[in-house]
Amino acid sequence: MKHSCRLLLVSLTVFVISACFPGRFGSRNACYAAEPYTFGVVPQFEQRKLHAIWKPIIDELGKRTGLSFRLVSTLKIQDFEKEFVAGRFDFAYINPYHVVKAAKSIGYIPLVADSTPLRGILVVPRKSSITTLTELNGKLVAFPSPNALGAALLMRADLERLYHVTVKPLYVKTHSSVYLHVVQGLAVAGGGVEKTLWEQKQEIRDALRVIYTTRSMPSHPVAAHPRVPKEHREKVRQALLDMDKTPSGRELLSKVPVKQLIAVTMKDYSKLLDWGLDAYWDDFWREE
Repeated sequence: MKHSCRLLLVSLTVFVISACFPGRFGSRNACYAAEPYTFGVVPQFEQRKLHAIWKPIIDELGKRTGLSFRLVSTLKIQDFEKEFVAGRFDFAYINPYHVVKAAKSIGYIPLVADSTPLRGILVVPRKSSITTLTELNGKLVAFPSPNALGAALLMRADLERLYHVTVKPLYVKTHSSVYLHVVQGLAVAGGGVEKTLWEQKQEIRDALRVIYTTRSMPSHPVAAHPRVPKEHREKVRQALLDMDKTPSGRELLSKVPVKQLIAVTMKDYSKLLDWGLDAYWDDFWREE
């Protein structure tokens, strides 16, 4: 009898360990899912602003799904890229090209995105005499990072391939910092995206002028790691779509900024593979 009890205890112990440590013993399940899901957000803004925008969204998502989430952000864009490519985020709000880059190695699954397309913009001081892209040849231009899709990756491709313009890039971490560098005369121009420009203070927007807009591309998605159970992925997708239909949820999401969420799949982002952007992607860039 005692021997049987010991065998039963050992069996139960192995079962619990297998359930709670799926990385070694099996797939993620209820015991492991009780731990907070990591939700990474690409650092488009400085840390305090990013947390002020996303923490209420993550909290509301938890209430609507019954799941637990932990907001994760990084000071540096390349640190975020490193964590994302390593598959350390369960959910992430990411650059669209990140999804494409990680499609084969990890297979992050796009869930929702803003219906408004993403377009890169090039801004100069409102009082600047610059009106054409050719005037930027050899000049210092601010970008968030080499791999920022609309603000730098596609912008640099357009400048060189379509207009034969080569600039001296200055990487300044965030979109907000790009706009400040241009306003303060620390760069003659800067790359951003329409959405983040409209998130700036009125005096910043009034001090800038857009001289170029890139072609449209799908917006930043919220994506899930394939290790997240499909049931939980769909809960998150539906909760975000439902949140977007309420005044309070709409107010939260408008700060991202998101105008209207729609469901998306990997097919929506596949066209980026045909744009030749890999030639401008920098796997080895490190912020000083």
